Amino acid sequence: MSGGFLVTGGCGFIGTNLVRLLLARFPEEEVWNLDLLTYAGSGGNLDDLAAEPRYRFVRGDVSDLRRPGDLHPRLAAGGFRAVLHLAAESHVDRSLFDAAAFLHTNVEGTRVMLEGAREAGVRLYVQVSTDEVYGSLGPTGAFTEESPLKPSSPYSASKAAADLLALSYHRTFGQDVVVTRCSNNYGPYQFPEKLIPLMISRALADEPLPVYGDGRNIRDWIHVEDHCTGIVLALERGVAGRVYNLGGDAERENLAVVCQLLAELGKPESLIRFVADRPGHDRRYAMDARRARAELGFSPRYRFELGLARTIQWYVEHEAWSRRVRDGSYRRYLEDTYRSRLEAAAPCAV
Repeated sequence: MSGGFLVTGGCGFIGTNLVRLLLARFPEEEVWNLDLLTYAGSGGNLDDLAAEPRYRFVRGDVSDLRRPGDLHPRLAAGGFRAVLHLAAESHVDRSLFDAAAFLHTNVEGTRVMLEGAREAGVRLYVQVSTDEVYGSLGPTGAFTEESPLKPSSPYSASKAAADLLALSYHRTFGQDVVVTRCSNNYGPYQFPEKLIPLMISRALADEPLPVYGDGRNIRDWIHVEDHCTGIVLALERGVAGRVYNLGGDAERENLAVVCQLLAELGKPESLIRFVADRPGHDRRYAMDARRARAELGFSPRYRFELGLARTIQWYVEHEAWSRRVRDGSYRRYLEDTYRSRLEAAAPCAV
């Protein structure tokens, strides 16, 4: 097959890194990027590719493919080798304020992309998802691809629905659909509402660091470059109709991550504030990635300690990028989410 790749959400955190990897990995292929440029998608992330003839950006909504006039004819003509669907509303906290936006983009957007690919005869479709569809784990064990879906938030429920919809298109229409589910990502270009970049930006400004609950929630962390490598391996080697877990083998308590981050920056742990927990906060995630290792040859390259140190350095060196994305709407979001919590919190000795 030939014709290049269509990436949705390519100006977001994971999408930005994936677009770069695809261009490097497939030197003869074009990469088209469909992104609406909502608050978490920054066109500036890929400004350096403006002169790259194999890269094409199209601003548009995944739930309305016919509006970007130059994309639809290309898609309708079967001009893509594969669709890699990453576009999504992705932050749990925001889904608690406005679930409708998550259903619109994550569910309806997925349906439209599946239909668009099917009508165009683009058989290969990679649905990029999250470990949050599995819900919360107890103190032992790990999620496998056969674990039941028990989403805890509107965000994770919308992603679970999208996964099931994508798999149904394989079963019903014979599309070559592959689903990947990753653990918590970190790395360059992550919007500063997520734990690691939020804590970095606030620590650099000597502002209090809001840590939910007791900080003992556990996440498995994967560097975004390892995740993108896993997506490409699923594209190249994945079995249609299968799900692949992509984990980083790096379970850490949130509090431990924040303390390590502060140590790297030479900042005191007295900046930490334990604030009121968010509703439905999953206690622990852990990923069993044996299927991806066996069938795809997936193996994370980054140790968490090294990956975190490099991520911190990236944010220190790209302070102008961080300042640009923290616009008025982001400041209002922080105000809505954390102000009352921080006012009620006291400095905490860890």
